[in-house]
Amino acid sequence: MSDLFELVKGEQDIFKKLLSYIPGFSGYIERTHRRAADKLLREQVALRYMELAGRASRLQVEIGGAGEIALLDDMEAVALKLRTFADRIKNASYGYSGFFDAVKINEKELEQIYQFDTAFFILADQVNNSLDTVEGAIGGDGLKSAIRAANELARQANETFDRRYQVITGEDAPSGG
Repeated sequence: MSDLFELVKGEQDIFKKLLSYIPGFSGYIERTHRRAADKLLREQVALRYMELAGRASRLQVEIGGAGEIALLDDMEAVALKLRTFADRIKNASYGYSGFFDAVKINEKELEQIYQFDTAFFILADQVNNSLDTVEGAIGGDGLKSAIRAANELARQANETFDRRYQVITGEDAPSGG
């Protein structure tokens, strides 16, 4: 996420640069950049997981077409968890708005938040790989265990969101995973 933060920070106009020299204003500018970077990051995470949910739904159709009717609900559970995660991350309060004012986030907590953000992308790659495995198992052995593995990764994405939310607010995340 630091790359996103630097991108947003680098695009500030000359007026904002000038105002950043005013005592106290630079903290406001920094919070604004973090909010913008956070929003951009979350939009990208949500987009990636919506793509994965769409792929899971398409695989569900293929599973049905292969006559594996008993596994349709299991595959739907994967798609649903991925869509739920995408919706939760997309609709969460962006940019720590209010958090920097009401809750002071220290560097250690901010580092944890960035680790969670990185984990979202790592998990997305793992989910994609697990969907490759599901696709390869359609019509053969191992389909049920492949779907179970994909479902576990989708569950982990929601749990990671819950832990990230808790670091920011100190509270449990609203139900969704």
